[in-house]
Amino acid sequence: MHAAQPIRVGIAGLGAIGKSIARKLDAGIPGLRLAAVGVRDVGKAQAACAFATPPVYTDIDDLVNHCDVVVECAPAALLPQIATPVLKAGKKLLVLSSGALLMNQDLVELAREHGGQIIVATGALLGLDAVTAAAEGKINTVRMVSRKPPIGFAGAPYVVQHGIDLDAIKEPTRIYTGTAREAATGFPANLNVAVSLSLAGIGPDRTILEIWADPTISRNIHRIEVDADEAMLSMEIQNVPSENPKTGRITALSAVAALRKLAAALRVGT
Repeated sequence: MHAAQPIRVGIAGLGAIGKSIARKLDAGIPGLRLAAVGVRDVGKAQAACAFATPPVYTDIDDLVNHCDVVVECAPAALLPQIATPVLKAGKKLLVLSSGALLMNQDLVELAREHGGQIIVATGALLGLDAVTAAAEGKINTVRMVSRKPPIGFAGAPYVVQHGIDLDAIKEPTRIYTGTAREAATGFPANLNVAVSLSLAGIGPDRTILEIWADPTISRNIHRIEVDADEAMLSMEIQNVPSENPKTGRITALSAVAALRKLAAALRVGT
């Protein structure tokens, strides 16, 4: 028998998360190969990263032609541009900007129409397997409390629109209470975790979220409470921020774990 060809992986965006995923793939993961990187400035990207086996460097629109699965690691606004050619080709798209998915629900229908698949990475969250299992029964409520150092919310539209002075916050301060859907608009680079939780459970309009800017902590902390008929879930994760303070280091690792499952002979977890 001939060994199966490795799955060709493309990375859309080479920021802190994209670089981390690309380096893990370049170091070697059975059944996977870093095939291409989609970036705005090819020359800059080539100068910034050295790989043992150099991938194809191309723009985002051409990325799909070089891979079987694309990992979206770009600003949320670019999700439609990245996703459309991938899904039209009937290929897989691993999404990290799940908040942008709420504003582009037509992408789900596009995937269905062409035989593509959108995979939402666990990201900086925990317990999604348990939440999706509970959703097969009846979930009554989902509540999430997120705490980050104030710098993690710098530039968030909600913060800007409400004139919140992050530098003036000297003690834990709640800056938002509302639904996951509203948070996806107000904090597009911060709260993909809340949207992923809502998609796994009872939806973005019934998933309630509190956001705290907390200068006393150095990690991004998310606590989840789920009341379901079949189980009561109470979970907390404390993530070490990456080079980008808006995102935890574990986000990149969750994408790598999801990719590994695509080629694994043994898959653990739903």
